[in-house]
Amino acid sequence: MSASVPRLVIAAPSSGSGKTTVATGLMAAFAARGLAVSPHKVGPDYIDPGYHALATGRVGRNLDAYLCGPELVGPLFLHGARGCDIAVVEGVMGLYDGAAGEGELASTAHVAKLLRAPVVLVVDASSQSRSVAALVHGFASWDPEVRVGGVILNKVASDRHEELLREALEQAGVPVLGVLRRAAQVSTPSRHLGLVPVAERQGAAVEAVAAMAAQVADGCDLEALEALARTAGAVPGGSAPWTPASPAHHPTRSDERPTRADEQRAPVVAVAGGSAFTFSYAEHTELLAAAGAEVVVFDPLRDEELPAGTAGLVIGGGFPEVYAAELSANEPLRKAVAELAASGAPVAAECAGLLYLCRELDGLPMCGVLDAQARMTERLTLGYRDAVAVGDSVLASAGTRMRGHEFHRTVVEPGSGTEPAWGVRGPRPRVEGFVQRGVHASYLHTHWASEPGVARRFVERCRTS
Repeated sequence: MSASVPRLVIAAPSSGSGKTTVATGLMAAFAARGLAVSPHKVGPDYIDPGYHALATGRVGRNLDAYLCGPELVGPLFLHGARGCDIAVVEGVMGLYDGAAGEGELASTAHVAKLLRAPVVLVVDASSQSRSVAALVHGFASWDPEVRVGGVILNKVASDRHEELLREALEQAGVPVLGVLRRAAQVSTPSRHLGLVPVAERQGAAVEAVAAMAAQVADGCDLEALEALARTAGAVPGGSAPWTPASPAHHPTRSDERPTRADEQRAPVVAVAGGSAFTFSYAEHTELLAAAGAEVVVFDPLRDEELPAGTAGLVIGGGFPEVYAAELSANEPLRKAVAELAASGAPVAAECAGLLYLCRELDGLPMCGVLDAQARMTERLTLGYRDAVAVGDSVLASAGTRMRGHEFHRTVVEPGSGTEPAWGVRGPRPRVEGFVQRGVHASYLHTHWASEPGVARRFVERCRTS
């Protein structure tokens, strides 16, 4: 494919400016014009990509320079954009906000530079008029390598307000590409970890995306936005698309190559889905399949049995605390998960998956695989983590270094087992998570594209356990 796919990065001065509304609405508006749109999200967010998928009909993908490394941002982008006419990348936080203490790393600006993509700045204009020019000028001139190609003004109150804003921005030299009025119908409900995922809203989410598309199509210059996207040249560095079948950027280690006999077997890897487990990177299942697994998605809220022939289990993140009663009520599946873990079969659990494997969650019985209990708290634990595998597990050999992300309002007691999963580096080093027999359970969300050996190792253990 061409490495010069037209692309835009939708950014903002701060969170809450309307990036998700504009990015999702723009994706849907472009798709309605017959364009194949590739949706992307900067950072570790799992929820926004669900809305992006509704808007485009394609899998929403993340671009995270911290979790995957800057060198994989271009290849992962090109992988997601295969066969597309245009790509829209929604930023994270403020344009220049990145990993704490790491400068620009993983910021929207950093990703825009790695992709050499023009930026459209979404500005909440609800409490300003002439000051908007100073704000936009500052963001556009802060880093000369970041090209702010236009502004979309959000939450504009009236025609007169719009007139004042446009007059002010003429002096900043940045074109206004859209003006959006306040519109309650495009708002999306939130709770303790952000927006409510698409899987939980279903019809309401479809209506919200349609409203976003209508608002953007009515208030934005789609022709000008598409023209701006087409000014993006080739992705820097001569990047080739990432591929799960042959990850060129991370060669297979000799001790992880499957034998020819093993390649002929396709172990069933069950992946938890449904409303309770919505946090997963698309590349994980692609890597599992490329490693030779038959990936089968199941819903722990509804399915009373694991998929037939399950040889391994992956339980990602989500909101088990919201569905604790329903998960607890599904006793047959809880017993099946416990029996699978007791057999020594590989089980990989992240965050919500960790809670599900505990003895109980908020006093309700869970799977009982781990001798630990989990509960909701008022405290938000949030941030990137630099981790190293403490010992050998079904995911990694001792000493394997990976970067992860924590995002939860729960606590697990104890926080680690006799054999912890990870040693977390930094100012406050600690160990966390659990490794026992074939189980690897941790709060850390990781992106397996950064270390494809994780998926290959897991599938190999599924073949041999």
